[in-house]
Amino acid sequence: MSCKIPEDCIFCGTCAEECPNGAIYEGEVQFHVDPEKCTECVGCYERPRCIEACPLELPLKDPDHQETREALLAKWRKLNPGKEPNIF
Repeated sequence: MSCKIPEDCIFCGTCAEECPNGAIYEGEVQFHVDPEKCTECVGCYERPRCIEACPLELPLKDPDHQETREALLAKWRKLNPGKEPNIF
C-alpha cells in the first residue's frame, strides 16, 4: 500500500525531504505521493519516514494502492538495484 497526503497538508516539504525513494513531489498547493515509487519505506526503515517526519502526521496509507509487504520489498529492490534492504 502506498502512502498518500490528504488535503490538510500545510506544504512544509518535510515529507519530501525524508522520502528515501523520491516518491513525494510538490504539487500546486500540497505534496503528493507517486504510488509507483512509494514502498512505505519497506527496505529502508521500520515505519514510513513521511508519517514520522510530518509535523501533523498527515500522510496516510492509501487504500487505493494496497500491496503486500513482499510486493513493497520487490518494488524497493527494483528502485534500488544492487543494494541490500534493511529488513525489520
